[in-house]
Amino acid sequence: MRAVILPHTGGPEALVLAEVPDPSPAAGEVIVDVHATALNFADLLQRRGTYGTPAALPGILGIECSGLVASLGDGVEGWAVGDEVCALVSGGAYAERVAVPATQLLRRPLNVDLTIAAALPEAACTVWSNLIDISGLAADDVLLVHGGGGGIGTFAIQTGRSIGSRVFATAGSAEKLQRCVELGSERAISYRHEDFVAVVKDETGGYGADVILDNMGAAYLGRNIDALAPDGRIAMIGLQSGRDAEIPLGRMMAKRSSLFTTSLRDRPLAAKARIVEGVRRDLWPRIEGGDILPVVDRIFPFAGMAAAHRYMEDGKHVGKIVVSIRES
Repeated sequence: MRAVILPHTGGPEALVLAEVPDPSPAAGEVIVDVHATALNFADLLQRRGTYGTPAALPGILGIECSGLVASLGDGVEGWAVGDEVCALVSGGAYAERVAVPATQLLRRPLNVDLTIAAALPEAACTVWSNLIDISGLAADDVLLVHGGGGGIGTFAIQTGRSIGSRVFATAGSAEKLQRCVELGSERAISYRHEDFVAVVKDETGGYGADVILDNMGAAYLGRNIDALAPDGRIAMIGLQSGRDAEIPLGRMMAKRSSLFTTSLRDRPLAAKARIVEGVRRDLWPRIEGGDILPVVDRIFPFAGMAAAHRYMEDGKHVGKIVVSIRES
């Protein structure tokens, strides 16, 4: 099969299209003929060699995909060859075929094209585990989403709106701010020109945010705590502004606030299976009902993987960047 491999860390030019052996399914796995994959910030970090868990090199990146079930490993039930699916994987999705634990498969939503469905698994699993499972986001809660124009951010805004929360989002460009509002953000906040703490406090009559989904990390921690309402929760999913910070415990205790730091890719199989089941139960009906839809900025051809990485690094995209492996 063809795959985009990473022989060594470096810039986008390090990604090479090559022929590699086909995968075989282990017990409990299926082989998926991949139609498309989607890029994630973790892909860029792995390519650069700065991800928390180094990629085994040479290796194949890619943590989500869509396609058709091609074969079943021993013990797999509930799936058949030819099923249209999308999947969360731990790597290997930049390829024409990938082995996937059957517990990490989701059926393609009937209203979403097979190629576009590649943009769903990672965002849906991240949002469900952080907003619904860990933070207990509820109707009438105030939700602040940092990075509202990204793949996770656009999905989180729609999820909060569909639950009935008041949603606020930060973004860095006029286009992204406008898209945040179109997707359901009550107020989009320019992190370049506005103080999100002051805006959220002003818009909520001094109350603050019940839940903050944060992809920034260290530099935002203190201001996130200032923006929290009493009993507020911060779900930290990224460290784009730094890894190390002093935690102002006194200010947190005064608000009875909680800080959760989470990741998805390195969770055990059983934990991922539970998350995927939660997505299937709580979010898939909202997707098929049209309340939440994948936001795709651009689709690149398989041979354009390096160009797709460069485009993501430019930071101008809204939503997800998809790479088509096969025609759907």
